[in-house]
Amino acid sequence: MALPKVGSIGEYIREQRTHAKISLRQLAAAAGVSNPYLSQIERGLRKPSAEILNQIAKGLHISSQALYVQAGLIEEREPDSDVLTAIRADHLITERQRQVLIDIYESFRKENQQAEAPDDDAQTSQKARLAPEPRRGDADSSPDDETPLPGEYLTALKPYAAPPSNGHITKETKEG
Repeated sequence: MALPKVGSIGEYIREQRTHAKISLRQLAAAAGVSNPYLSQIERGLRKPSAEILNQIAKGLHISSQALYVQAGLIEEREPDSDVLTAIRADHLITERQRQVLIDIYESFRKENQQAEAPDDDAQTSQKARLAPEPRRGDADSSPDDETPLPGEYLTALKPYAAPPSNGHITKETKEG
């Protein structure tokens, strides 16, 4: 990743502040820095520390990591997905709305990654509990079933699986 030019962090902060419709004074107050200092950062005359960037990020309601990457303090870990790029490019929503969408999207991705890679103990115990899948054509199987039922459920459901062999519908099978 190429290092940003000297003024780019300030330009980025100004852009985020403008999109969030926050004045310089409001952001300075929220971040706990003076107006002149924030103005100098935005104009590229001062390079803020990580602590100041964190305070500014809180004032803008954006992630600190975004500012750290922009300032060249850390490298971006993985490229943005098209979803993140689209969210960040949409200027019809506020910065806070963008950040909420990004947080939700990231939580879904994290949840799915954890579901795809369960630990070894969970895999072993899950394999031990699975009932054998019924073969096609068995009375207990259905073409729509994706996951087989445990054996004890199948046994309990057998009386209800098919009508009586004589073909007569009784009160028990009709209600059952």
